[in-house]
Amino acid sequence: MTLILGVSAFYHDSAVALINDGVVVAAASEERFTRKKHDAAFPSEALAGCLESIGASVSDIDYVGFYEKPLLKFERLLETYLAYAPRGYASFSRAMPPWLQLKLHIPREIRRHLGGRTKRRIVFCEHHESHAASAFYPSPFDEAAILTVDGVGEWTTTSWGIGNREKLELKQDIRFPHSLGLLYSAFTYFCGFRVNSGEYKLMGLAPYGEPSFADVIRKELIRVNEDGSYELNMNYFTFAHTLRMTGKKLERLLGISRRDPESLVRQVDMDIAASIQVVTEEVILKLASHVHRQTGSDSLCLAGGVALNCVSNGRLLREGPFENIWVQPAAGDAGGALGVAWLIWHRLLGNSRTANPQDAQHGSLLGPPIDESNELDALVRSGAVVQTFDHVSELDQRVAGLLAEGKVVGWVQGRMEFGPRSLGNRSILGDPRNTEMQSTMNLKIKYRESFRPFAPSVLEECAGDCFEMKKDSSSPYMLFTFDVLPSRRKEPTAPVEGIERVRQVRSDLPAITHLDYSARVQTVSENRQPRFHSLLKEFHEQTGCPALINTSFNVRGEPIVRTAADAYRCFMATQMDVLVVGNHLMLREEQPESAVASSQTYLSNLAPD
Repeated sequence: MTLILGVSAFYHDSAVALINDGVVVAAASEERFTRKKHDAAFPSEALAGCLESIGASVSDIDYVGFYEKPLLKFERLLETYLAYAPRGYASFSRAMPPWLQLKLHIPREIRRHLGGRTKRRIVFCEHHESHAASAFYPSPFDEAAILTVDGVGEWTTTSWGIGNREKLELKQDIRFPHSLGLLYSAFTYFCGFRVNSGEYKLMGLAPYGEPSFADVIRKELIRVNEDGSYELNMNYFTFAHTLRMTGKKLERLLGISRRDPESLVRQVDMDIAASIQVVTEEVILKLASHVHRQTGSDSLCLAGGVALNCVSNGRLLREGPFENIWVQPAAGDAGGALGVAWLIWHRLLGNSRTANPQDAQHGSLLGPPIDESNELDALVRSGAVVQTFDHVSELDQRVAGLLAEGKVVGWVQGRMEFGPRSLGNRSILGDPRNTEMQSTMNLKIKYRESFRPFAPSVLEECAGDCFEMKKDSSSPYMLFTFDVLPSRRKEPTAPVEGIERVRQVRSDLPAITHLDYSARVQTVSENRQPRFHSLLKEFHEQTGCPALINTSFNVRGEPIVRTAADAYRCFMATQMDVLVVGNHLMLREEQPESAVASSQTYLSNLAPD
């Protein structure tokens, strides 16, 4: 047995991954355990949880890998400071203490957190190598082109390469400060959202606007070449030398001031979101076309934070040159832990690879499972009122009936998902036919902006009955948008302006149909997700609808829940109606009032995301 540990840590979204004899056996982010969103600390709790879930200990680990090269990153920090000195002193002085105290001593820190119980040398790979490995090695392709796009690693911000069985080689890159990810984040910041978490909001806001600033962005802010390579005009960005992404010069160029965080979203913010979204899509299409010409491959693997832009992915799938695209479900920094572990297995140890036609990510259900018996016993002892079902079919019938009545259901089953999407094991579910469900779930349950779209989970065998998807195509990781079938669409009956357009009914699945008739689809197969498939099938039989709203089980500012206790606290702090953990069902109306008070105290301490 060869057990490999991959680690990403100390920047944001720390995580671990474990590969045992060429099989991914566990992976999880630290935030799920510490309950600190985007936790950057060494993922010691995630490691303990993953090791326990496979019945192993630290002493069983044979190799340890870290997802990037800190000395190269430090070199970039120093060179950038020298290039901008003395303007960058404030950000430089803030960055130096953690580097001198911690980040330059990562081998020491890793060994310390492993309790000194491993003497193996620690393997370091470059940031975009780890992204590339995380995308290609678990993909269903024996051979594929690879494209990685994010903010910045050490120096690289964008790279492409080729994978062939166990071989992986990166061919070209684009380097800091020229970064498509940082360009998108700069506009995330300009529109008043938080960098590294608000990019989803900007993407969701884009359909409400018109791309009226796109020409200004193309002309003044980014120069894109025919091969997809690009350069930013750094006169308008301050992320290289200050603690802010943009300054007054960009405000003057656009003719508007930056939106204050938490203030009302303006129509101009919607237009800016639409503009940067369409420019991002254009750059990705050009990059992909160049990579296709260079590699001649029919298949593409994607990773890096920009690969989580499902709208761009959907357009690339529809309009791009590749017949097949696979995106790493944990495409951001957390997935780097998985990438470096794969690199050790294939490149360092020289093990061969034959692609799994389904993929080797196991549905991304890689986190520790719930301990159903012990966790439910603890909830009951604390006062929770629980109904237990001996047969799954009876529970599904009850839950499907409650969903059909308009109830919102928290759903916790088995192993936790690895990556930012809930895929049916840590989910909040609702009826997509309900015209009020999007606003209800956003404002009363998720406590977030009303315009945020919800995704549908649909029976894989019925996906073509709802969405414009090719026959036999699938989207198990909720990483692509597809349009709702024209036959299911409805034209809005009255003109509405701004955010209120969210209330317009645009299809017979109104709660998951966005303004442009798109939806971020998860297809659910019986083979990959039998438990979730069973519930969807029962809902289909009762209602004729093969889909459910599926959103992550958390509220704004909180990581996705991990345990039954996390789920119960979130359930009681919101206006969710039902909680299901394993084969156990809880109705909100039957729970003690004391649980409401303690849960809402917890909720009030969460920071805005």
